[in-house]
Amino acid sequence: MATDTVPPSSAEDVPSVPGGTPQTDTDAQVESRSGYRRPEVDVPALTRLLDGRYAEVRNLVRTNLAEYSSILEDAETMSVGDFRERVKDVVLEMAATGQTGMGFPEEYGGGGDIGASIAAFETLAYGDLSVLVKVGVQFGLFGGAILQLGSKHHHDAYLEDLVTGKLMGCFAMTESGHGSNVQALGTVATYDVATQEFVVTTTHEAARKDYIGNAAEHARLGVVFAQLEVAGDSHGVHAFVVPLRDEDGHVLDGVRIEDDGRKMGLNGVDNGRIWFDQVRIPRENLLNRFADVTPAGVYESAIENPNRRFFTMLGTLIQGRVCVGGAGINAAKVALTLAVKYANKRRQFEATSEDTEELLLDYGMHQRRLLPLLARTYALHFAQEELAAQLHDVLSGVEQDEHTQRELEARAAGTKALGTWHATRTIQECREACGGAGYLSVNRFAALKADTDVFTTFEGDNTVLLQLVAKGLLTDYASEFSDMDQLGMVRFVTGLAVETVIERTAVNKLLERIRDVLPGGDEWDQDAGLLDPDYQLAMLRFREEHIVAGVARRLKRGIDRGMNPGEVFSRVQDHVIAAGRAHVERLVLEAFVAKTAALPDGDQKVALNLLCDLHALSVIEADRAWFMEHGRLSVARSKAISREIGSLCRKLRPIAEDLVDAFAVPREMLRAPDLLEWPPA
Repeated sequence: MATDTVPPSSAEDVPSVPGGTPQTDTDAQVESRSGYRRPEVDVPALTRLLDGRYAEVRNLVRTNLAEYSSILEDAETMSVGDFRERVKDVVLEMAATGQTGMGFPEEYGGGGDIGASIAAFETLAYGDLSVLVKVGVQFGLFGGAILQLGSKHHHDAYLEDLVTGKLMGCFAMTESGHGSNVQALGTVATYDVATQEFVVTTTHEAARKDYIGNAAEHARLGVVFAQLEVAGDSHGVHAFVVPLRDEDGHVLDGVRIEDDGRKMGLNGVDNGRIWFDQVRIPRENLLNRFADVTPAGVYESAIENPNRRFFTMLGTLIQGRVCVGGAGINAAKVALTLAVKYANKRRQFEATSEDTEELLLDYGMHQRRLLPLLARTYALHFAQEELAAQLHDVLSGVEQDEHTQRELEARAAGTKALGTWHATRTIQECREACGGAGYLSVNRFAALKADTDVFTTFEGDNTVLLQLVAKGLLTDYASEFSDMDQLGMVRFVTGLAVETVIERTAVNKLLERIRDVLPGGDEWDQDAGLLDPDYQLAMLRFREEHIVAGVARRLKRGIDRGMNPGEVFSRVQDHVIAAGRAHVERLVLEAFVAKTAALPDGDQKVALNLLCDLHALSVIEADRAWFMEHGRLSVARSKAISREIGSLCRKLRPIAEDLVDAFAVPREMLRAPDLLEWPPA
């Protein structure tokens, strides 16, 4: 970002130095060359900015986490059984504070604020992640399904006890044989008109419910997703409330539950498998917000098209997806806080002095490893903030436009994918940056790595989610999209939509729009300042629109050649994923640019502009081959971007610890004595 205190380009500030020499200058040296002045970060003020409108909620969660900090250490020595009971107890104690029920209606003991519930859940990621997932299963998945898919009589029957934790439940969607492809689930619920009951059956071994949190020990009820059959006709997947255990915890007749056993992480959560053998439930146990079955056995729904009905039902459950993405971003904040603080204390090699070894964070490569990840974390935080606000408006009924809802579903999918992939990458890089100390369980990285690894696949496999994003782009979130399976989407794009897609994303039109903003005519991408936000956004917009149009052309070309639509889609799947990723990368940068632009002038704005520039240029550098292949980046320009990234890292280095302190991870949650208490006593 170009500002009064940061020149448009400072790539020449410090030449690259080979070998292990630290890549840092004093503030005076940098100022004398470029007029740059180090900004002073007001850490409490930056924390308030990051916490946003729900600062009070986030502080409540931080306070509660500090009270239960011992669970982080005790988890290393407890048995799985004891760990699960401890996690359950912590969740129930948190429920008593009201922090886990903020998204439920006030009449049932909730807070009536969906945005607050998301903020609370995200902040839980600073603590033990088994607690976070247990909260997500009980209040987000199980409770959310009853709230969003049920009617008032379901709310009256379950929500009050659910919010307090008195009634524990699970969300039984995934099967051993079907995860992402929910429409093909094998569990069946057949209506028996004579008894006015549904009969729930696991039709074959692969149709068993699997990986179901809360199922192995604690759930008394399950929201079970099954194929609804009435009078011999199948009406697709619907959700049912199915009792699993009695009040004493004994598994009910017809239900079989098996423990999934130890996992890579999250062993404080009791995941299990469930089989149903002709389990009968009352007709009223169908969660009937979108469809119902009359006592006489007549299926009724205001949404006639079964595919649209299915997607509408799933669309109401995206809160879990949004929350998982936010949790991943916050877990990355914990890792970065540990790694940056350690790097600002730990010394290694006498590189510039015969008497004193250098701080790790003074080395250029160490800056390159950590600071772009820090910048991306800030970018994803602000993108997540926008997403959570949109979700609040849609689920609260403030925004009811169908097109907006489809866009929200795609954005939730894409942000979750990028946020959780970022967590995995960041935690690993930070672990390595802490050397052997990072490998010790006591210093928390072992749990962070193990517990977040599954984030990339639950609430939707990330690769599949990016396909959903791309399908929305190709169909412009048309209402017809809700009616389509994969092959239908291919036919739609290659038939009616392909010319519209290409026209909408026509490169010449995009270039015309860019020329209106940036100098340089046809050479806009060579003449604009690297730190110009219009240039940075133009590069990402060009990439997105070019890839989307390319996918449409490839789909049409395959169909025109007589190929099977499924094969065509499979052949261009890598381009589809690239389109989805490019779209979300653009949204993330737009959110960061908008946030910084809205800040008043001053040091805080300068510091965030440095982060925003580092993030934007790092994204371009990471895909420099694509930009060069498509004529948007010269070799010289590419090298200049890399130099600029080095310069930005050097400018951020003196304030790096302030920037992680602004995340306000409670000291008790960092739990890393070998990293934070250096040198050893």
